[in-house]
Amino acid sequence: MLKRTELEVTFSSSLCQRGYDEPRLQAPSTIFFSVGSKLTERRIRVHALILAICLWSLYAFDLATPSLRDRVGQIKGTDFVHFYVLGTLANQGRGSLLYDIGAQAALIRERVPQAAALQYVPLYGPQVSIFFAPLAKLAYKDALICWWMFSAALYAVSCYLLWRTCPRLRRRGVTVFLLALAFPAFFALIAYGQSSAPALLAFVLAYLLLRAKHRFASGLAIGLLAFKPALAIGAAIVFLLAGEWLVITGAVLSAATQICIGWQYFGTAVMKDYLAALRAIPEKFGYLEPKVYMVHCLRAFWALLIPQPAIAGALYAASAIAVLAVAIVLWRSAASLELRYSGLLVTTVLVSPHLTVYDLVILAPVFLLLSEWHLDMQRVNADSFALLLYLCYALPLLGVVTRWTHLQISVLAFAGLLGWIFARARSGNQVVEAECRP
Repeated sequence: MLKRTELEVTFSSSLCQRGYDEPRLQAPSTIFFSVGSKLTERRIRVHALILAICLWSLYAFDLATPSLRDRVGQIKGTDFVHFYVLGTLANQGRGSLLYDIGAQAALIRERVPQAAALQYVPLYGPQVSIFFAPLAKLAYKDALICWWMFSAALYAVSCYLLWRTCPRLRRRGVTVFLLALAFPAFFALIAYGQSSAPALLAFVLAYLLLRAKHRFASGLAIGLLAFKPALAIGAAIVFLLAGEWLVITGAVLSAATQICIGWQYFGTAVMKDYLAALRAIPEKFGYLEPKVYMVHCLRAFWALLIPQPAIAGALYAASAIAVLAVAIVLWRSAASLELRYSGLLVTTVLVSPHLTVYDLVILAPVFLLLSEWHLDMQRVNADSFALLLYLCYALPLLGVVTRWTHLQISVLAFAGLLGWIFARARSGNQVVEAECRP
């Protein structure tokens, strides 16, 4: 009688001779992590539970005040004030004020008096104000609650849709739920009342459509990012230089439709104002990023580390080109879609000129897809993979330390993760061929 190990070798050899990969008979017993790792599923679940309790209970306590200001004096849903004002302008048909900082500051004092000291740099496309117009008809508090619920629902749906495509993770629903709930980027998304949840859904739909081999429809989903173009730069360059013409066509059509909606609603003069605002972005980074330690991309990484803007800008350009080159090679490789798409999302984060902590919510698919891939493949270096993924998940919590260190280590972790994905993609075929040799 053959022993179990002999049976595995015999079965593996027979499959390799038929052109199949080696079966993964001993999947790890943990999410993200392998048997023997100190980062076991039980420990990760406990970490996530503690983090979720700390974040959300403290936030609930912070919000438990009778006014629109929380216990530290900040307006609740800080950034939502800007969207609320944009929606008000759409309702009033005052498109000429969409890119007028002073006029919007006056409108804030009128509609949300407790936020009178706030000012925002208006850079969103005109179509965004139309989207928020229905919420702007409500009182600010009611509109904010609706937006919180909508954002949380989009986040939950996005995670659920991906989780359902991961057979091994479906058996770990509690762990996935706790990790999703405790994700620092999701917490920041809600706390700031920001608009990154629709971007996450766009990326998730694009992945699901690529998985179903509907490339044009996937492009339509990517084109939805026109409302937040900084998050579309990485994907646009990779798809363009990788020759994904169906995806590019769909994205252009989708983005053009959004722009045309705003154009039709407000007229040509507003579109000219919008283009002028986009051209002026480099001059406004100081206003866009009053707390640079909350920004997690290569541009901010170098800006924090190097005090000379010209040198920092050159280093950003060089490192972004290197990252994009890796992403393009990765995308054109024969690696699995899980690896290639995860690399695309990490690249999006790194090369974006402006990516605040709440925008990191678009990395949620990366944790799910890489965990599923790793559980399925049971590759080597499991402990290093576990630590790297753990750091990418948790390090944004330590962004405030950057105020003193001037080193945004989360960006280093993201770059390391992209390198890990690239290495696995490059070695994948070689490993399979080696396993199948007689």
